Amino acid sequence: MTVVVSPGLQLFVPGRLCLFGEHSDWAGALRERDGTIVPGACLVVGTQQGIRASVETAEGFSISSPSAGGPQHWPMDGTALSGAAAGGGFFSYAAGVAAEVWERYRVPGLRVAVQASDLPIRRGLSSSAAICVLVARGFNRAYELRLSVRDEMELAYKGELRTGSQCGRMDQVCAYGACPTLLSFDGTSMTVEPLRPRRALHLLVVDLCAGKDTRRILATLHAAFLGADGAGRRALRDALGARNRALVAAARRAVEDGDAAQLGALMTEAQAVFDQAVAPACPEELTAPRLHGVLGHPAARACAWGGKGVGSQGDGAAQFVCRGVEARDKLARRLTADCAVQCLPLTIRG
Repeated sequence: MTVVVSPGLQLFVPGRLCLFGEHSDWAGALRERDGTIVPGACLVVGTQQGIRASVETAEGFSISSPSAGGPQHWPMDGTALSGAAAGGGFFSYAAGVAAEVWERYRVPGLRVAVQASDLPIRRGLSSSAAICVLVARGFNRAYELRLSVRDEMELAYKGELRTGSQCGRMDQVCAYGACPTLLSFDGTSMTVEPLRPRRALHLLVVDLCAGKDTRRILATLHAAFLGADGAGRRALRDALGARNRALVAAARRAVEDGDAAQLGALMTEAQAVFDQAVAPACPEELTAPRLHGVLGHPAARACAWGGKGVGSQGDGAAQFVCRGVEARDKLARRLTADCAVQCLPLTIRG
């Protein structure tokens, strides 16, 4: 293989906001073993926040970050990288992707220097998927592997699985950037359809500055979804299946029409479905008192058409569809002052 020396190759990968359809990616993937499960569907969009890094070819794999420390270095071989992936920590995700690249392409290595990140970690905005996609893209471009965006997503997904995560395939759509995207999951098959909104939509993402355990949420919901038949399992499957598909279909029309009022109302409805049918399967994480306190804040009712939790849900982050730019700014000021949160604007361009 011809190695392309690429010192200082600059990359940026955004986070991913799930507007609708959280957990439906892994649920829909389970159709491969149980055909009675309804295919999954979700609606996502890239964030304005993300991870910026420089990459260059190297011997072995190393990664550093001003916030996460380092540099960490491993020889470019499957044993060392797989061990690092299973070892935990933020860099484990990058090591998992490097292990996957080694198995497939046997390249010498890569040096990744994260220069800046304004993407909150463990808040449901796919910070782990963003670093995975960034590493996959870094290998792709540094060694001219000629991979498509879907190929990069696949590397990132398989790399994250090596850490022990039970993530689905939704998160890695951050590889597509800021475009709102409809995803469908049927067993191992995933379809990706970019959307074209007619008008801009003004959202506010709220980092609740609290804590949640995403791996625990995923593991607990997996167990309940695949557990013994009963009212709880039926409600969970319906919420992540037929009811979710109906909500996503309606939300797609609202996004394409640029109908903020309808989109906000659908978010409020989706949160009610989640609280009723999904949260009881993992009440320790999904009761989420801080999330619900922010969703019910008086300023939210005045400035937003509606809102819901983000990602796997829990006390990680909230999202609102705002009544306009000025209303979004006002809501951000009020929530920051009253609730000690951090607010991130997100505009879906028309």
